[in-house]
Amino acid sequence: MLHGERPKRPDVRTPIASGDAAFHVGQLVHHTLFGYRGVIVDVDPYFNGSEEWYKDHAKSRPSKERPWYHVLVDEADYRTYVAERNLEPDETGTPVRHPDVPFLLGHFSGDSYAPRTKGN
Repeated sequence: MLHGERPKRPDVRTPIASGDAAFHVGQLVHHTLFGYRGVIVDVDPYFNGSEEWYKDHAKSRPSKERPWYHVLVDEADYRTYVAERNLEPDETGTPVRHPDVPFLLGHFSGDSYAPRTKGN
């Protein structure tokens, strides 16, 4: 360590570059374990939840160091938080029916939604 440098905290994670995420905001996805369809509305470069949530909900113990996705579930009124390894592209070409879609996403193009542009 050079003089004046601070040591790195052991709990600090190096973010994954955005190009490393397999999916993007607006993309239709299918959950490989639970079978539901959805649309991605946010991407975390690594797990950003509590240890308690991880222990209670992530039973297959997916990596915390890979991207995690906020997904609006089709034909439901809730969202999920899903590890990248449990998702695959949804190729149905069918829009997701969720009450938050018009507020969070733009035009549907047949395979994905355009991200909603933020106003002033």
